[in-house]
Amino acid sequence: MRTMLMTAAFAAAVLPVAGVHAADYPNKAVRMVIAFTPGGPSDILSRLVGAKLSERMGQPVVFDNRPGAGGNVAGEIVATSPADGYTIMIANNSVLAANASLYKKMTFNPAKDLVPVVWVASQPNILVVHPSLPAKSVKELVAHLKANPGKLNYASSGSGAAAHLAGELFKSMTKTDMVHIPFKGAAPAITDVLAGRSQMIFATALSVKAHLDANRLRPLGVTTLERMDTMPEIPTIAESGVPGFEASTWHGLVAVNGTPRAVQAKLNSEVNAVLKDPQVSKFLVGQGAIIRGGTAERFAAHIKAEIPKWAKVIKDSGARAD
Repeated sequence: MRTMLMTAAFAAAVLPVAGVHAADYPNKAVRMVIAFTPGGPSDILSRLVGAKLSERMGQPVVFDNRPGAGGNVAGEIVATSPADGYTIMIANNSVLAANASLYKKMTFNPAKDLVPVVWVASQPNILVVHPSLPAKSVKELVAHLKANPGKLNYASSGSGAAAHLAGELFKSMTKTDMVHIPFKGAAPAITDVLAGRSQMIFATALSVKAHLDANRLRPLGVTTLERMDTMPEIPTIAESGVPGFEASTWHGLVAVNGTPRAVQAKLNSEVNAVLKDPQVSKFLVGQGAIIRGGTAERFAAHIKAEIPKWAKVIKDSGARAD
C-alpha cells in the first residue's frame, strides 16, 4: 500500500499549476543542495549542471554539500524549503526510490514532498576490487566470498545508495555474505577501497575511471545488462555468472512540491539545454553516463517504476539502515 501511495504521489506531483508566471525567475542566487560528499557522482553532476545553469540563467548557483543518511539529510532540506524554486537538488536512486523502504523513520516523504523536474543521467556501476584481492573475475570473486563468508567488506556511498543496494542484490543472487561499510559519499568509500580496508565497491564510472586507468583498482564487471560503449572490455556481471543482474545509478533534478509549475518548466527547459551543451555531453558520455533529459513526466514515470523494484530488493535482502 505504501508503495502504491508513493508512486501515485509522484504522478500527481507533475500536474500543472494554473495561473503562475515565472518571467522573472531566477532573480537571485539558486541554492543547489548536494546529498553526498565532494568528489562523488552526485557532487560532480550537480556542479557540472549547476555551473552551466548559472551561465544560462544569469544568476549564481550556490552549492551546498549536506551528506548523511543516504541522502535524507539533503532531501529534508529541500522538502522543507520555500516552494519558490530557489532550493533544488539533483537527487539519486536512494533519495527518490529506495530510502522510504530502507529507513523505518523518515522526516519527509520523498514522493509527497519532492517534485520531479527533469531526469539528468543514468550511470552503470562497475564492480571494482582492490588489486590485492586474488579474484580477477566475477566467478572468482563469488568463489572467494563463499570460501570466506563474512570476512570481506564492500564499501558504499551510504545506506540506501545504489552502491549499497547493488551489493545487497549481488549477495542475494550469488548467495554470498560480505559486510557493508557505508560512508557519506562515493569519494571516502573509494578511498577506503584504495587503502585496502574494504575490498570492493560498486561505483559509477564517473567516480572510478581515473583509478582504473592508473591500475589502482581492478574492474570485474558492470551492472548493466549490456557492456559500456566507453569500456567494452569490462564484461557485465550478468554475463559473468549472475544472469539478470542489473543495478544502475540515476540522477534527476527535484524541487519541493508546490513549486510553481512555470518555475518547474523553466528549470526543465534550462537543464535540457545544458544536457545538449557539447562540453557537458562530451564529458558525461566520456565518463560512461547515459544522458536522459526530457519531460518531468518521463522522470516521474521512471521513479514510479524504480520504487517497487528496490523495495523488493530491500525486502528480499533484509537490508536496513536504522
